[in-house]
Amino acid sequence: MRLQLALNVHDLVEAVSYYSKLFGVGPHKRYSGYANFAIDDPPLKLVLFENPGSEKRLHHLGVEVLEANQLEKAFQRLTEAELVAEVERDETCCYATQDKVWSRELDGLSWEWYRITDDSSERARASVAKTCCPSEGGLERSRIT
Repeated sequence: MRLQLALNVHDLVEAVSYYSKLFGVGPHKRYSGYANFAIDDPPLKLVLFENPGSEKRLHHLGVEVLEANQLEKAFQRLTEAELVAEVERDETCCYATQDKVWSRELDGLSWEWYRITDDSSERARASVAKTCCPSEGGLERSRIT
């Protein structure tokens, strides 16, 4: 398990250079307008979205899990606490196929608990928001696995 920090950056080339030096590792994935770092020490998934006009630096936060049962436990806990905003299964987002549970805090900050199930050469399918954010909508109460 590792925390995810997703940031909007004005210049992806400069941001990749900075974060590569800061953490001592290069990006795990890098595409036009997108890069992510899978950092072991500290355990962090750093995701960069090139959004030059964005006033918000923080895109969203997340928790990456490796096992399906870890995601199911998070889903159950968030469901019981009535914190589930959206559930996504087998969605292509950020160059990976993933299962996700989204929650939004009262001030609008999005959190995702997610598990990558496969790599993809696509950023997202047309039905998924261009930056893979949860859409507005009701609660979905079903199992992840």
